[in-house]
Amino acid sequence: MDLSLRTEDEAFAAEARAWLSANVEIPPVFASIEEEVAWGRTWQARLAASRWVGIAWPAEYGGRGASPVQVALFNLEYARAGAPQPVNRVGINLVGPTLLTHGTEEQRRRWLPRILTAEDLWCQLYSEPGAGSDLASLSTRAEPVQGGWLVSGQKVWTSYATFARFGICLARTDQEMPRHRGISCLAVDMQAAGVDVRPLVQITGEAEFNEVFLDEVFVPAGHLVGPPDGGWAVAGTTLAHERGTSFPFKEQVLHEAYLAQLWRLAAERGLLDDPLVADGLAQAFVELRILRLHNWRTLSRLGRGLEPGPESSWVKLSWTAMTQHLSELALRIVGEAAPLWAGAGRNPGGGQWQRQWLWSKAASIAGGTSEIQRTVIGERILGLPRE
Repeated sequence: MDLSLRTEDEAFAAEARAWLSANVEIPPVFASIEEEVAWGRTWQARLAASRWVGIAWPAEYGGRGASPVQVALFNLEYARAGAPQPVNRVGINLVGPTLLTHGTEEQRRRWLPRILTAEDLWCQLYSEPGAGSDLASLSTRAEPVQGGWLVSGQKVWTSYATFARFGICLARTDQEMPRHRGISCLAVDMQAAGVDVRPLVQITGEAEFNEVFLDEVFVPAGHLVGPPDGGWAVAGTTLAHERGTSFPFKEQVLHEAYLAQLWRLAAERGLLDDPLVADGLAQAFVELRILRLHNWRTLSRLGRGLEPGPESSWVKLSWTAMTQHLSELALRIVGEAAPLWAGAGRNPGGGQWQRQWLWSKAASIAGGTSEIQRTVIGERILGLPRE
């Protein structure tokens, strides 16, 4: 792959850098998740007004028609600027690409613009208590009725469901088909009768995750995304974007910044001669370079007009190992303050590294467990036989 930038790409990156420099604000300390989401809506609407959200989307849907290279450049500049993550991440990164690939023209024009402005937040109704990484075993059912379906079941680990207007949902529409078939993808109105959202408090003390109970929720026929009983292919598009095209570029830059901070902190505390710390810093450097190479490969694939494939599982595994190792290293460097949670003084970072360590434990589950990623790699890339 030729990694040199074209003149138009350099100009694009400069435009993005200039806009971010003039507009990025440091978010305040929020008293509640409600305040955080309200602030996030305002920030995302500001991005959308200048067409800096969903930049790869066609211009007629509010994007810029940006190339894969330009998308990667923007993600890098966005992370370097310290800009807060858009509040409608599920809508932008997962639902949008899914609608562009599988949705009807009416669905795209109805939903995509309001995703960009954060007027309508979206959540993802995929995982269930008995069907997380083994998604094909889901039991949520959609029974056909006049004008649509009645959906019943339970979903879990649903980010920001309390604030979402719509949820992209997988439900079984044919009970007789093999488990990877007979599943359909539906857009559920989260304000419809029969939807019950219950927040889940996480180990970090935050509660953006939720359980969602669906009790004969009516979903109109026009909310079917993709063909009937073809939801597994639709889900493949969603999950490939989740694992391989959105977060890795941002996470690469963010963790490069984390590593630089940890290097300085280790130097200040006289720990660079500690062999465990020195080895940890070297390992983090190498793993970040590996993630960068994975990102370049993804970029090369997108640049050839190809959809993300099973290689996205490699990216997910690489990121998981990297973020967990770096987070463990952070607590080793923090030392005796590691058990503390917040506050300054003896706690370097005021609790930043403790939260990062706690959150990193979910990295091997979020977006598909590491075991499932290894199975995908074995079967779909290496061609190993199924058990």
